[in-house]
Amino acid sequence: MTWAAVAILAVVTVQRLAELWLSNRNTRRLLDQGAVEVGRSHYPLLVAVHVAWLAVLWWLAPGQPINWPLVVLFLLLQLARLWVIATLGPRWTTRIIVLPAAPLVRAGPYRFVDHPNYLIVALEIAILPMAFGLVAWAILFSVLNAIILTIRIRAENKALAYG
Repeated sequence: MTWAAVAILAVVTVQRLAELWLSNRNTRRLLDQGAVEVGRSHYPLLVAVHVAWLAVLWWLAPGQPINWPLVVLFLLLQLARLWVIATLGPRWTTRIIVLPAAPLVRAGPYRFVDHPNYLIVALEIAILPMAFGLVAWAILFSVLNAIILTIRIRAENKALAYG
């Protein structure tokens, strides 16, 4: 099933690169409108965890048996991810960008959860390695992600409370 693993990872990689492009575009536009970035110091750690996660998957997943129900669950999470991105629209970024005086978004998935994107990402980081039987890696990256998200959510909540 190497071809299937490569196809899955290619889709995830292209998706992440497209999201970075969108995030950078939205970040520039928000900063031009007077927004400010918060939590810049932890951002490289967040990126490093995500790049390492994807690199480990590219290294170890091809050739592994695939748990298709977990792949389907991962794909369903992508629909939730798109819902988050669509709900935030031009305010969606991978950074913490606060537009002063802009109201908090309470539509879409934000009606149910304060940080739906982080919940989705936490699930993705666990589920995709498990779809390839890489349970130990799923645990390791879930722990690393939890650590960085703890820092990030504190910074974001603080910024939004004063934004």
